[in-house]
Formats: sequence, C-alpha cells, structure tokens
Amino acid sequence: MPFNGEKQCVGEDQPSDSDSSRFSESMASLSDYECSRQSFTSDSSSKSSSPASTSPPRVVTFDEVMAAARNLSNMTLAHEIAVNENFQLKQEALPENSLAGRVKHIVHQAFWDVLASELNADPPEFEHAIKLFEEIREILLSFLTPGGNRLHNQICEVLDTDLIRQQAEHGAVDIQGLANYVISTMGKLCAPVRDNNIRELKATGNIVEVLRQIFHVLDLMKMDMANFTIMSLRPHLQRQLVEYERTKFQEILEETPSALDQTTEWIKESVNEELFSLSESALTPGAENTSKPSLSPTLVLNNSYLKLLQWDYQKKELPETLMTDGARLQELTEKLNQLKVIACLSLITNNMVGAITEGLPEFANRLKRISAVLLEGMNKETFNLKEVLNSIGVQTCVEINKTLMERGLPTLNAEIQANLIGQFSNIEEEDNPIWSLIDKRIKLYMKSLLCLPSPQKCMPPMPGGLAVIQQELEALGSQYANIVNLNKQVYGPFYANILRKLLFSEEAKGKADASPPTN
Repeated sequence: MPFNGEKQCVGEDQPSDSDSSRFSESMASLSDYECSRQSFTSDSSSKSSSPASTSPPRVVTFDEVMAAARNLSNMTLAHEIAVNENFQLKQEALPENSLAGRVKHIVHQAFWDVLASELNADPPEFEHAIKLFEEIREILLSFLTPGGNRLHNQICEVLDTDLIRQQAEHGAVDIQGLANYVISTMGKLCAPVRDNNIRELKATGNIVEVLRQIFHVLDLMKMDMANFTIMSLRPHLQRQLVEYERTKFQEILEETPSALDQTTEWIKESVNEELFSLSESALTPGAENTSKPSLSPTLVLNNSYLKLLQWDYQKKELPETLMTDGARLQELTEKLNQLKVIACLSLITNNMVGAITEGLPEFANRLKRISAVLLEGMNKETFNLKEVLNSIGVQTCVEINKTLMERGLPTLNAEIQANLIGQFSNIEEEDNPIWSLIDKRIKLYMKSLLCLPSPQKCMPPMPGGLAVIQQELEALGSQYANIVNLNKQVYGPFYANILRKLLFSEEAKGKADASPPTN
C-alpha cells in the first residue's frame, strides 16, 4: 500500500493506468500553446463541476443535504479502507468514571442479577435464559458462510427455543449443557486470537457468568468478522477507488453546487502567486518583454499541493477534494516540521563543530535521536519550542564534550557552548536564515517529487544539508507524492474544469496589469 510508513517508490500501487491517463488527458487539454483559447471558454464542462456560474443560487433542500452527507460519509469510509492498511473497527469503550459508563454498568449488572435470581428460584424460571439462547443462536448463524448447511442445521436443532421451553416446562432443560455446546461452537467459528477467551469460558463455573462472558466474546467475534470483511474488500476497493470516489463526488456536487468553493479558492491562490511571479520577471531589467510565458496548469496545481505542507490544519479549512486525506496530510506536515528542526540543528552543529565530529556518523545519529525525542509533540499549542531548543542545545554540548574527552581533546569553552545554544534557540524566530534555507531546500525536494512522471522507480537527488534526515524525508516524500498522485487521478477532471474558468482569464488580466503604460 502507498500510505504506510515504509519507504516506497513514488506513485506505485496506484489503482490503474487508465485512471492516470484520464487525469493526463484532462490536464493535457490545458497545456500551454496546444489548445486555442476558444476551447477554454467553451461550455464543454459540466455545469455542476463549474466553479462559477451566472445562474441564481439554487435552494438546497434538507433531503439533498442529507443525501450529500451520506455520499460523503460513504466516500470517506471507502477511501480510508482502501488507502489505510491499518484501518480497523474497534469497540467503543466508555470511560470508567463517566456518567454513561456508570449507567451502563448499573443497568447490565441489574439484568444479570435478575437472571441469577430467576435461575436460583425454586422452581427455576428459564424464560429470560431461553431468550438469551435465542439471541445467541441468531448471532452464531450470522457467522456462517453460505455453504455451512450442516452446522446451520445443527445449531438450529440444538438451540430450538420451542423445544427448550417444552423441556423447561417438564424440568428437563440442561442450561449448562446448552452453554457448553455454544462455547464449543464458538471455538469452531472464532479467529485464533480468541482461543484464550474460549478456554476462559470453559473454565468458568457460574452459569450466569458464563452467559455474560459468552455475549462479551460474541461481541469480539462480530468485530473480528467485520474487520475480516474489510480486509477482504480492500483489494476490490483499491481497484475501483478512483472511479468510485469520482462518481460519489459528482453526486455530492449535484446535490450541493458549492462543494468546490474552497477548492477553487485554493487553486486561485496559486494562480495569483504565479501571475505575480511572472509580472515581476517581466519587469526585471534586461528581461525579454517580446514574449511572455503562459502559466502552466500542472505547475499551478503542484504549487497548490505544496501549500498543504504548510497548512494550518487547526484554523484553515481544507479544500473539499482533500477532505478524505486531511488526517494523513496533517500528520505528514507535523512530521515534516520536526524534520526541518532536526535538519537546522544538524546544520548549525556541523558549521560550529563539524571538524570535531567529522568521521563520527554514530555521533550525528545520537544527536538526531536526542532531538527527535525532545521534539515529540512539537505541534501542540502547549509545546514550548524555545525552551526545548535550549534543552537540546545543552544536551548537544554535553554529548560533544563527552566525545571530545573520549578522544583526549579539550572540551568546548563556555563562549562556544553559549553561542551554540543561542543559535539553537533562535531557530524559531521569524525569517531565521538557517530555517529559511532548510525550508527552501525541502520545498525544492518535494516539488521535484511532484514534477517526476508517475509511476517512477527512483527518488530525486537530495539537496545539500538534508543528509541527516534523508531516510525519513524520502519515506515522507513517498507517502506525500502517493497521496497527491491518487488525488490527481480522482479529481483531475474537476481541477481541469476549475482551471478552464480561472487560469486563462486570470492570466489575461495579469498580463494587462503588468504591461507598461503607453505615452
């Protein structure tokens, strides 16, 4: 899978070559100088995909909103199952001291206390116990495959509630024997991970506790079955994911026409930045003004994707087309910020004491591990980065002095140590030159990943100063590029429609604004 933590080749395991070609065709229709402007102003794109419309706003009904919400929920779930190998359903456990947890415990305990009193009565009352066996029978039958007719008939025969009631009326029902049969059948149907639970059930003597634990283990087995079904469906979802997501999003767009507003603004921001860059280049002394380069749709879209690595996920809303990958992108951004700090610390250390630590790769790795541990959770609002950077500086000086003493060399003097700690602490300051340099080189590396053809079998060269984080950055870059490539395949036609409306009209406006006034 492309989204696990291992280092992988960018763009591998994408759903299909045909889906890649669809995006390529969509973007090729926007390539510079290959299409006339008439093709970009035509109404060939669907009205629902258009980012702007001259028609009056349509009133959206409650049913349409709910239909769009269901489509989004289904699309998100399918996307998560397909791209996340670790996706599993888990039982929701209420906090022990919560009101809901206490109420649940009291109600359940009261039920089992009533059952115990009925079974211990003289004569015993079996009605509640029979209803429990009826429910157990239905759960066991739900675990069977279509071909399990023999076991199906056996379960129905042994747990025949009408027969059990007749036996109870004549005082001949064997509740313990029925429970033993249920436990034996559960042992045949459960996953190996539940074998210990089955052994514990067999060792339990109290019939009420046995029934209680039977339902607990059955709940676990239902969760195991659901996760097994998810695992079985994953390969099929991966093959159909691109077409499924695109279809579902089109349905959402038809129900809520404003479902591309954030995406349009996201792309428009990159268009404006590129136009500004082109206008500055045109006004640069010595630049050729006879021919002005057109904006590249692919470049605009790649720059939009690069913005996601510096996105404020707590305060800024993601584009609609990236909502399904929001959590993964946020995690990658947080990891990348940590790697940036580690690279900055390593660069400062090498500049100041590189001659001393040269030829000691284990020393550099030890400093990286120390920094990584202390920077854990640096994206939380309560994290004091300046204080932690100061602590890393102190610990780095300790490690350097320890290494110098082992080699019989004099330790760092107080002035050098203070300078090193001070430079570490200054990393968080705005426009810090070390931070700006590392940030620029990481952007260059990520941009080169997006510019490479997909699929491709090798990683781009690592810029200077990033060797200390090369392994982590390549793994992170591979995950990031795979997210982007899959997103392009799914939403390429929607992006192409947005670019048709934005790119060339904005480009024409930008050229007009950038042209020098005539006398």
